[in-house]
Amino acid sequence: MTIANLPAIRACRPAWNKGRVVGQKRPLMPKPLMPKHVWAIRVRLEIAENHRDLALFNLAIDSKLRGCDLVKLKVADIYASGQIKERASIIQSKTQRPVRFEITEGTRKSILRWMQEPLMVGSEYLWPGRFHERLHISTRQYARLVRDWVISIGLDPTSFGTHSMRRTKVAHIYRKTGNLRAVQLLLGHTKMDSTVRYLGVELEDALAISEAVEI
Repeated sequence: MTIANLPAIRACRPAWNKGRVVGQKRPLMPKPLMPKHVWAIRVRLEIAENHRDLALFNLAIDSKLRGCDLVKLKVADIYASGQIKERASIIQSKTQRPVRFEITEGTRKSILRWMQEPLMVGSEYLWPGRFHERLHISTRQYARLVRDWVISIGLDPTSFGTHSMRRTKVAHIYRKTGNLRAVQLLLGHTKMDSTVRYLGVELEDALAISEAVEI
């Protein structure tokens, strides 16, 4: 009896991407702090008389700088003619493009108080390192400080990071005004697409802005 060569029967497997979201995924960005969180951290640092951390925290919020640029700020970048500048400008390490930022009155006062500390005598950098071979604090040390700040007010440290400092003020500016161009300039982004991704702007945001405008 001849046996026909029949094709093997294979079990049907589900597609590898069944039920999955494929394509580019949004990056996981640390959350911006809420205004109540900002004030809670400030109060704790003031009570502790931690002048360096208070000045660093305030300037991180105001400047919206990346951690790598914030830790390398020099006294001359923000101080001239015996006073703290109301506006300052630096060249960003990542893009090599200038970015300007404001320094509010409360931040100026905290920086002046920090500059009276013995550690600041003769220092070129605004946040000097505690070791001779380190001219300024490192980005890793800055990240540890941010972690300490958010833990001190009962927040989950895994939800916040140094980029939270950078995002906090612009997130609230965007929510209040819907002005993406202003946010782009404040962050020093070269492309609007970067700003849109950075803020996580969605269709719901666009619709909310549109609904608030009547013509």
